[in-house]
Amino acid sequence: QLQLVESGGGLVQPGGSLRLSCAASGFTLEGFGIGWFRQAPGKEREGISCISISRGDTKYAASVKGRFTISTDNAKSTVYLQMNSLRTEDTAVYYCARNPLNCVGTWYSPRTIDDWGQGTQVTVSA
Repeated sequence: QLQLVESGGGLVQPGGSLRLSCAASGFTLEGFGIGWFRQAPGKEREGISCISISRGDTKYAASVKGRFTISTDNAKSTVYLQMNSLRTEDTAVYYCARNPLNCVGTWYSPRTIDDWGQGTQVTVSA
């Protein structure tokens, strides 16, 4: 049974850092991309990063490029999102997702996703 479980969210001050984890089970990471999405109150869900192990590729949205880093621990079937220099506008619920496009094309579109984690809240506030 496929499962994606996020953890690591919380409250952090502007300029601070958090590392989110996405523990995957029920499938092999090598066969798919794993993406991170976020949804702020009143806004649409947006793709912010994606990693493809099979293609050795990572993608980032412009809003997080240079501040966030996606990585994997294949032995643990876990994908991480290291978030640095956090801003108040990064406040959102963060979701990981299995990306059937393997991080190409419209990898950032939530409409391409069938399998989601439950989400973890990130709040950036002074």
